[in-house]
Amino acid sequence: MADMNVLIVKISSLGDVLHTLPAVSDAVSANNNLRFDWVVEEGFAEIPAWHPAVKTVIPVAMRSWRKHPVKTVFSGEWRRFRQQLKATDYDVVIDAQGLIKSSIITRMARGLRCGLDRHSAREPLSAFAYQKRMTVPWGQHAILRVRQLFAKALDYSFDENNLDYGIAGYFDHSKSEDPYVVFLHGTTWATKLWPQTCWIELAGIANDAGYSVHLPWGNMEEHKRAEVIAAGCERAVVLPAMSLAGMAEELAGAARVVAADSGPGHLAAALEIPTVSIYGATDEQLTGTCGVNQAHLSANFECAPCLNRVCTYSGSAEVHPACYSTVTPSDVWNGFDTLINY
Repeated sequence: MADMNVLIVKISSLGDVLHTLPAVSDAVSANNNLRFDWVVEEGFAEIPAWHPAVKTVIPVAMRSWRKHPVKTVFSGEWRRFRQQLKATDYDVVIDAQGLIKSSIITRMARGLRCGLDRHSAREPLSAFAYQKRMTVPWGQHAILRVRQLFAKALDYSFDENNLDYGIAGYFDHSKSEDPYVVFLHGTTWATKLWPQTCWIELAGIANDAGYSVHLPWGNMEEHKRAEVIAAGCERAVVLPAMSLAGMAEELAGAARVVAADSGPGHLAAALEIPTVSIYGATDEQLTGTCGVNQAHLSANFECAPCLNRVCTYSGSAEVHPACYSTVTPSDVWNGFDTLINY
Protein backbone atom coordinates (compact mmCIF):
# COMPACT_ATOMS: atom_id res chain seq x y z
CA MET A 1 0.00 0.00 0.00
CA ALA A 2 1.31 3.45 -0.90
CA ASP A 3 2.08 5.99 1.78
CA MET A 4 -0.76 8.29 2.78
CA ASN A 5 0.37 11.85 3.41
CA VAL A 6 -1.46 13.80 6.10
CA LEU A 7 -0.98 17.43 7.14
CA ILE A 8 -1.74 18.37 10.75
CA VAL A 9 -2.55 21.99 11.55
CA LYS A 10 -2.08 22.46 15.27
CA ILE A 11 -0.36 25.77 15.85
CA SER A 12 -0.24 26.29 19.61
CA SER A 13 -0.08 26.28 22.61
CA LEU A 14 2.48 24.02 24.27
CA GLY A 15 -0.14 21.90 26.02
CA ASP A 16 -2.36 21.75 22.93
CA VAL A 17 0.51 20.61 20.72
CA LEU A 18 1.41 17.88 23.21
CA HIS A 19 -2.24 16.85 23.42
CA THR A 20 -2.17 16.04 19.69
CA LEU A 21 0.70 13.55 19.87
CA PRO A 22 -1.38 10.57 21.14
CA ALA A 23 -3.67 10.94 18.11
CA VAL A 24 -0.64 10.61 15.83
CA SER A 25 0.39 7.45 17.68
CA ASP A 26 -3.15 6.06 17.36
CA ALA A 27 -3.17 6.74 13.63
CA VAL A 28 0.16 5.06 12.80
CA SER A 29 -0.78 2.12 15.02
CA ALA A 30 -3.92 1.66 12.92
CA ASN A 31 -2.16 2.32 9.58
CA ASN A 32 1.63 2.24 9.39
CA ASN A 33 1.54 3.75 5.89
CA LEU A 34 0.56 7.13 7.25
CA ARG A 35 3.13 9.92 7.05
CA PHE A 36 2.55 13.25 8.78
CA ASP A 37 3.64 16.82 8.19
CA TRP A 38 2.75 19.40 10.84
CA VAL A 39 2.15 23.17 10.80
CA VAL A 40 3.02 24.64 14.20
CA GLU A 41 3.98 27.96 15.73
CA GLU A 42 7.75 28.35 15.39
CA GLY A 43 8.27 28.46 19.16
CA PHE A 44 6.92 24.90 19.47
CA ALA A 45 8.46 23.49 16.27
CA GLU A 46 10.79 21.17 18.21
CA ILE A 47 7.93 19.07 19.60
CA PRO A 48 6.37 17.41 16.52
CA ALA A 49 9.85 16.45 15.27
CA TRP A 50 10.29 14.25 18.36
CA HIS A 51 7.56 11.90 17.11
CA PRO A 52 8.89 9.26 14.66
CA ALA A 53 5.78 9.47 12.43
CA VAL A 54 6.21 13.19 11.71
CA LYS A 55 8.24 13.71 8.54
CA THR A 56 8.31 17.48 8.08
CA VAL A 57 7.59 20.35 10.46
CA ILE A 58 6.37 23.58 8.82
CA PRO A 59 6.92 26.50 11.22
CA VAL A 60 4.47 29.39 11.20
CA ALA A 61 4.89 32.74 12.95
CA MET A 62 1.27 33.83 13.38
CA ARG A 63 1.97 35.70 16.60
CA SER A 64 4.68 37.92 15.16
CA TRP A 65 2.94 38.26 11.80
CA ARG A 66 -0.16 39.69 13.44
CA LYS A 67 1.98 42.30 15.18
CA HIS A 68 3.92 43.26 12.03
CA PRO A 69 1.71 42.51 9.00
CA VAL A 70 3.39 44.96 6.62
CA LYS A 71 6.86 43.65 7.42
CA THR A 72 5.58 40.09 7.02
CA VAL A 73 4.33 40.75 3.49
CA PHE A 74 7.27 42.77 2.21
CA SER A 75 9.91 40.52 3.79
CA GLY A 76 8.57 37.57 1.83
CA GLU A 77 7.93 35.48 4.96
CA TRP A 78 4.27 34.94 4.14
CA ARG A 79 5.04 34.01 0.51
CA ARG A 80 7.69 31.48 1.55
CA PHE A 81 5.32 29.92 4.07
CA ARG A 82 2.57 29.56 1.44
CA GLN A 83 5.02 28.00 -0.99
CA GLN A 84 6.13 25.42 1.56
CA LEU A 85 2.54 24.70 2.56
CA LYS A 86 1.42 24.16 -1.05
CA ALA A 87 4.49 22.15 -2.10
CA THR A 88 2.80 18.83 -1.24
CA ASP A 89 -0.51 17.37 -2.37
CA TYR A 90 -1.85 15.82 0.83
CA ASP A 91 -4.38 13.03 0.99
CA VAL A 92 -5.89 14.58 4.13
CA VAL A 93 -5.45 17.90 5.94
CA ILE A 94 -6.61 17.90 9.58
CA ASP A 95 -7.23 21.12 11.48
CA ALA A 96 -6.76 19.88 15.03
CA GLN A 97 -7.18 23.36 16.53
CA GLY A 98 -10.65 24.48 15.50
CA LEU A 99 -9.85 28.19 15.39
CA ILE A 100 -10.31 30.72 12.61
CA LYS A 101 -6.54 31.25 12.31
CA SER A 102 -5.90 27.53 11.94
CA SER A 103 -8.77 27.15 9.46
CA ILE A 104 -7.23 29.83 7.24
CA ILE A 105 -4.03 27.79 7.05
CA THR A 106 -6.02 24.60 6.47
CA ARG A 107 -7.89 26.28 3.62
CA MET A 108 -4.60 27.13 1.87
CA ALA A 109 -3.26 23.56 1.93
CA ARG A 110 -3.81 21.04 -0.87
CA GLY A 111 -5.87 18.03 0.16
CA LEU A 112 -9.17 16.92 1.69
CA ARG A 113 -9.76 19.45 4.45
CA CYS A 114 -11.08 17.93 7.69
CA GLY A 115 -12.03 19.50 10.99
CA LEU A 116 -14.60 19.90 13.71
CA ASP A 117 -18.13 20.93 12.82
CA ARG A 118 -19.53 24.22 14.06
CA HIS A 119 -21.04 22.61 17.14
CA SER A 120 -17.71 21.06 18.17
CA ALA A 121 -15.10 23.73 17.33
CA ARG A 122 -13.96 26.41 19.76
CA GLU A 123 -14.63 28.99 17.05
CA PRO A 124 -17.65 27.77 15.03
CA LEU A 125 -16.85 29.86 11.94
CA SER A 126 -13.75 27.74 11.38
CA ALA A 127 -15.96 24.87 10.19
CA PHE A 128 -16.68 26.63 6.90
CA ALA A 129 -13.10 25.94 5.77
CA TYR A 130 -13.51 22.15 5.83
CA GLN A 131 -14.82 19.70 3.27
CA LYS A 132 -15.31 16.97 5.88
CA ARG A 133 -16.71 18.04 9.23
CA MET A 134 -16.76 15.84 12.32
CA THR A 135 -18.83 16.00 15.48
CA VAL A 136 -16.79 15.48 18.63
CA PRO A 137 -18.74 15.99 21.86
CA TRP A 138 -17.69 18.55 24.44
CA GLY A 139 -17.24 17.60 28.10
CA GLN A 140 -14.36 15.23 27.37
CA HIS A 141 -10.66 15.66 27.99
CA ALA A 142 -8.89 17.62 25.25
CA ILE A 143 -6.64 14.67 24.38
CA LEU A 144 -9.59 12.34 23.87
CA ARG A 145 -11.35 14.90 21.66
CA VAL A 146 -8.33 15.15 19.35
CA ARG A 147 -7.99 11.37 19.24
CA GLN A 148 -11.62 11.08 18.20
CA LEU A 149 -11.19 13.76 15.53
CA PHE A 150 -8.25 11.92 13.94
CA ALA A 151 -10.03 8.57 14.09
CA LYS A 152 -13.05 9.98 12.25
CA ALA A 153 -10.98 11.87 9.71
CA LEU A 154 -8.77 8.85 8.90
CA ASP A 155 -11.39 6.12 9.48
CA TYR A 156 -9.97 3.90 12.21
CA SER A 157 -10.80 2.92 15.79
CA PHE A 158 -8.57 3.17 18.85
CA ASP A 159 -8.35 1.96 22.44
CA GLU A 160 -9.04 4.85 24.81
CA ASN A 161 -7.12 3.09 27.57
CA ASN A 162 -3.92 2.86 25.53
CA LEU A 163 -2.31 6.32 25.59
CA ASP A 164 1.05 6.80 23.86
CA TYR A 165 2.53 10.23 23.16
CA GLY A 166 5.27 8.60 21.09
CA ILE A 167 8.11 10.84 22.34
CA ALA A 168 9.32 9.27 25.61
CA GLY A 169 11.94 7.22 23.77
CA TYR A 170 13.43 10.31 22.12
CA PHE A 171 15.16 11.41 25.32
CA ASP A 172 17.69 9.79 27.63
CA HIS A 173 15.94 8.90 30.88
CA SER A 174 19.12 8.11 32.81
CA LYS A 175 18.81 9.33 36.38
CA SER A 176 21.34 11.47 38.20
CA GLU A 177 23.31 10.05 41.14
CA ASP A 178 21.96 13.07 43.00
CA PRO A 179 18.20 12.54 42.57
CA TYR A 180 16.28 15.72 41.95
CA VAL A 181 12.73 17.01 41.81
CA VAL A 182 11.75 19.58 39.19
CA PHE A 183 9.33 22.28 40.38
CA LEU A 184 7.27 23.58 37.45
CA HIS A 185 6.09 26.61 39.37
CA GLY A 186 5.29 28.94 36.45
CA THR A 187 2.01 29.23 34.58
CA THR A 188 0.12 31.78 32.52
CA TRP A 189 -2.86 32.49 34.81
CA ALA A 190 -2.48 34.12 38.21
CA THR A 191 -5.22 31.81 39.48
CA LYS A 192 -3.15 28.74 38.58
CA LEU A 193 -0.16 29.84 40.66
CA TRP A 194 0.36 27.72 43.76
CA PRO A 195 1.52 30.12 46.52
CA GLN A 196 5.24 30.81 46.77
CA THR A 197 5.30 29.94 50.47
CA CYS A 198 3.95 26.49 49.60
CA TRP A 199 6.75 25.88 47.10
CA ILE A 200 9.33 26.85 49.73
CA GLU A 201 7.82 24.48 52.29
CA LEU A 202 7.66 21.69 49.70
CA ALA A 203 11.33 22.26 48.84
CA GLY A 204 12.20 21.61 52.47
CA ILE A 205 10.20 18.39 52.43
CA ALA A 206 11.99 17.28 49.26
CA ASN A 207 15.40 18.03 50.78
CA ASP A 208 14.54 16.08 53.91
CA ALA A 209 13.54 13.13 51.70
CA GLY A 210 16.96 13.17 49.99
CA TYR A 211 16.16 15.11 46.82
CA SER A 212 17.61 18.34 45.53
CA VAL A 213 15.25 20.80 43.82
CA HIS A 214 15.65 22.09 40.27
CA LEU A 215 13.82 25.29 39.32
CA PRO A 216 13.30 26.15 35.64
CA TRP A 217 11.80 29.44 34.51
CA GLY A 218 10.43 30.99 31.33
CA ASN A 219 10.33 34.74 32.03
CA MET A 220 11.73 37.25 34.51
CA GLU A 221 8.79 36.94 36.92
CA GLU A 222 9.31 33.17 37.06
CA HIS A 223 13.07 33.68 37.46
CA LYS A 224 12.49 35.91 40.51
CA ARG A 225 10.14 33.35 42.00
CA ALA A 226 12.70 30.60 41.40
CA GLU A 227 15.36 32.63 43.21
CA VAL A 228 13.07 33.20 46.20
CA ILE A 229 12.22 29.49 46.41
CA ALA A 230 15.90 28.55 46.12
CA ALA A 231 16.87 31.05 48.83
CA GLY A 232 14.52 29.31 51.24
CA CYS A 233 15.84 25.85 50.42
CA GLU A 234 19.05 24.11 51.50
CA ARG A 235 19.64 22.25 48.20
CA ALA A 236 18.12 23.98 45.18
CA VAL A 237 19.33 25.03 41.73
CA VAL A 238 17.87 27.82 39.61
CA LEU A 239 18.36 26.46 36.10
CA PRO A 240 19.61 28.55 33.17
CA ALA A 241 17.29 29.56 30.35
CA MET A 242 16.71 26.58 28.08
CA SER A 243 14.98 25.45 24.91
CA LEU A 244 12.05 23.06 24.90
CA ALA A 245 14.44 20.23 24.13
CA GLY A 246 16.58 21.31 27.07
CA MET A 247 13.52 21.33 29.30
CA ALA A 248 12.56 17.86 28.09
CA GLU A 249 16.04 16.55 28.84
CA GLU A 250 15.88 18.08 32.33
CA LEU A 251 12.50 16.47 32.98
CA ALA A 252 13.59 13.11 31.57
CA GLY A 253 16.38 12.94 34.14
CA ALA A 254 14.17 13.89 37.09
CA ALA A 255 13.13 11.44 39.76
CA ARG A 256 9.93 13.41 40.34
CA VAL A 257 8.11 16.49 39.08
CA VAL A 258 5.66 18.81 40.81
CA ALA A 259 3.69 21.01 38.43
CA ALA A 260 1.24 23.84 38.45
CA ASP A 261 -1.29 23.57 35.62
CA SER A 262 1.08 24.43 32.79
CA GLY A 263 2.40 23.32 29.42
CA PRO A 264 5.64 21.91 30.89
CA GLY A 265 3.50 19.78 33.20
CA HIS A 266 1.99 18.12 30.14
CA LEU A 267 5.51 17.62 28.78
CA ALA A 268 6.44 15.74 31.95
CA ALA A 269 3.36 13.56 31.45
CA ALA A 270 4.28 12.90 27.80
CA LEU A 271 7.72 11.77 28.99
CA GLU A 272 6.12 9.48 31.61
CA ILE A 273 7.89 11.12 34.55
CA PRO A 274 6.23 10.63 37.98
CA THR A 275 4.37 13.90 38.41
CA VAL A 276 1.95 15.45 40.88
CA SER A 277 0.00 18.30 39.28
CA ILE A 278 -1.88 20.95 41.23
CA TYR A 279 -5.25 22.37 40.15
CA GLY A 280 -7.19 25.25 41.65
CA ALA A 281 -8.98 27.41 39.12
CA THR A 282 -8.92 24.82 36.33
CA ASP A 283 -10.67 21.48 35.84
CA GLU A 284 -8.32 18.51 35.72
CA GLN A 285 -11.10 16.40 34.17
CA LEU A 286 -10.95 18.50 30.98
CA THR A 287 -7.33 19.62 30.72
CA GLY A 288 -5.38 17.74 33.38
CA THR A 289 -2.25 15.76 32.64
CA CYS A 290 -2.82 12.30 31.18
CA GLY A 291 -0.54 9.28 31.07
CA VAL A 292 1.32 6.87 33.30
CA ASN A 293 2.76 7.99 36.64
CA GLN A 294 0.41 10.97 36.95
CA ALA A 295 -1.44 12.19 40.05
CA HIS A 296 -3.77 15.17 40.34
CA LEU A 297 -4.48 17.28 43.42
CA SER A 298 -7.47 19.57 43.00
CA ALA A 299 -8.54 22.30 45.40
CA ASN A 300 -11.52 21.39 47.56
CA PHE A 301 -12.98 24.86 47.77
CA GLU A 302 -16.43 26.39 47.37
CA CYS A 303 -15.70 28.19 44.10
CA ALA A 304 -13.19 25.78 42.54
CA PRO A 305 -12.73 25.19 39.70
CA CYS A 306 -13.82 28.69 38.73
CA LEU A 307 -12.09 28.71 35.30
CA ASN A 308 -11.30 32.40 35.85
CA ARG A 309 -7.98 34.07 35.14
CA VAL A 310 -8.56 36.48 38.05
CA CYS A 311 -9.56 35.33 41.54
CA THR A 312 -12.88 36.88 42.61
CA TYR A 313 -13.09 35.28 46.06
CA SER A 314 -13.76 38.01 48.64
CA GLY A 315 -13.62 36.03 51.86
CA SER A 316 -10.70 35.84 54.27
CA ALA A 317 -7.89 33.42 53.45
CA GLU A 318 -4.35 32.67 54.59
CA VAL A 319 -3.08 32.24 51.02
CA HIS A 320 -3.95 33.65 47.62
CA PRO A 321 -5.65 32.34 45.59
CA ALA A 322 -7.66 31.11 48.52
CA CYS A 323 -8.54 27.74 47.02
CA TYR A 324 -4.95 26.56 47.47
CA SER A 325 -5.37 26.56 51.22
CA THR A 326 -6.82 23.07 50.64
CA VAL A 327 -3.73 21.81 48.76
CA THR A 328 -0.89 21.68 51.28
CA PRO A 329 2.78 20.86 50.60
CA SER A 330 2.49 17.62 52.57
CA ASP A 331 -0.55 16.66 50.47
CA VAL A 332 1.50 17.23 47.32
CA TRP A 333 4.47 15.19 48.49
CA ASN A 334 2.24 12.36 49.69
CA GLY A 335 0.65 12.36 46.25
CA PHE A 336 3.70 10.52 44.94
CA ASP A 337 2.69 7.56 47.07
CA THR A 338 -0.63 7.28 45.25
CA LEU A 339 0.39 7.68 41.60
CA ILE A 340 -2.15 6.12 39.28
CA ASN A 341 -2.69 6.08 35.55
CA TYR A 342 -5.01 8.66 34.01
